[in-house]
Amino acid sequence: MKKQAVPSLLLMIVLVAFPQISETIYTPSLPDIAAALGVSNSAIQFTLSIYFIGFALGVFGWGWISDIIGRRPAMLGGLLFYGIGSLLCFYAETLPFLIGSRFIQAFGAATGSIITQTILRESVTGSQRHAMFAQISAVIAFTPAVGPLIGGWVDQALGFRAVFFVLVVMSMLLFIYAYCRLPETTNPAARQRIAIWPVVKRLCASPTVLVYGLLIGGINGVLFSYYAEAPFIFIEHFKITPGLYGFLGIIVALASIIGAMISKRLVKNHPPQWIIHVGCLVMLIGALLLTIICSVPMHVTILAIGIMLTVFLMLLGAGIALPNCLSLALVDFQDVIGTAGAIFSLGYYLLVSAITSGMSLLHNGSLLTMPLYFLGLSLTMWLCGRKYIQ
Repeated sequence: MKKQAVPSLLLMIVLVAFPQISETIYTPSLPDIAAALGVSNSAIQFTLSIYFIGFALGVFGWGWISDIIGRRPAMLGGLLFYGIGSLLCFYAETLPFLIGSRFIQAFGAATGSIITQTILRESVTGSQRHAMFAQISAVIAFTPAVGPLIGGWVDQALGFRAVFFVLVVMSMLLFIYAYCRLPETTNPAARQRIAIWPVVKRLCASPTVLVYGLLIGGINGVLFSYYAEAPFIFIEHFKITPGLYGFLGIIVALASIIGAMISKRLVKNHPPQWIIHVGCLVMLIGALLLTIICSVPMHVTILAIGIMLTVFLMLLGAGIALPNCLSLALVDFQDVIGTAGAIFSLGYYLLVSAITSGMSLLHNGSLLTMPLYFLGLSLTMWLCGRKYIQ
C-alpha cells in the first residue's frame, strides 16, 4: 500500500491560520471604514458577521467537494476564490459591495480551515492528534492578534484600502505556496460522493457532537465578538491609536496561546473531557470578573487594564478547552470524515456568525454590553458541557 502523503506542519499552520488574519486584519480600520462609507458603527460590524456566513457555507462546500475531487484541487480552488474576494474588497465603495466581497473572500478562505483539519483528522490518531491540535491551536490563537497589529499600522500609515491590498498580496503568495508544496493526501480510489443527509442525521443524533459544536461555536463567537467590539471600546472610548490597539491584540492572543500550551501539558495525565470542563469554568470566571469590572466606577486607566486582564483570563479558559473540543468532536465519523467535518463546521460557523451578529445588534456604546453578553454565553457553555460531556 502506498504511504499516505502528509504536508509539512508549517504548511498546515499557514493554511489554517490565514482565515483568522483575514477576519481581524481590518478591525482597527472599522471606525475609519464606517466614516468613509457613511454608515453607522453597528452597520460596519456586520461585515464581520457576513464573513462567518460565507465561511460556514465555504467549509461545507469545500469539505464536501474535497471528498470528490481531492484535498489539493479543493484547496487551490478555495484560495482562488479568496484572492478574488480580497481584490473586490480593495475596490469596494459602498457597504453592500463590501459585504458581498467579504462573503466571497470568506467562502474561499474556508478551504484553509476545513481541508487542513480533515487532513489532520484522517492522518493522525489518539494523543498525538490531541497534541497536534493543541500545537496548531496555539499558533491559530496568535494569528487573530497578528491581523490587528498589521492592520493597525498599515491603516495608520496608508489608510484602510492598503489593508485590503495586503490581503490581495497574501492571497497570491498562499496560492503559490500551496501549488508548489501541497501534495494530494487522499487515494484517488477512495474518493466518493457521500450522501449528505444520512451524515446529517448521524451528527444530529449525537448529543455530544451537538454540544461540541456549541462549545466550538461559542468560544469562537466570543473571540470574534471581542474583536468586533474592542476597536470601538479602545479606539473611540479610551482614545488610543489604531497602531497601539494592534499591540493590545498580542496581549489577548497570549491568553489563548498559554491556554493551548496548558491543554497540551494536561492531556498527558488527564482525560480531554476533564480539561474541557476546566477551560469552560475558567472562561466563566473571566466573564464574571469582566462584568464586575465594567460595573464599578474607577479611573479610566485602571478600567482599561482591568478589561484587558479579565478578557485575558476568559480567553485563557477558551484556549484550554478548544483544542480538545476540536479533537474529540468527530472521532466516531472517520468513515465520512470529510463530509462530516464540512457539515459540523457549517453548523458551528453559522453559530459564530449568529453570535457576532448579536454583538453588532447589541452595540450601543456602553462598556457593559459586551461583558454581559459574554457572561450569558459562558454560563450556557459551562452548563451544557457539565451535562453532556462525560
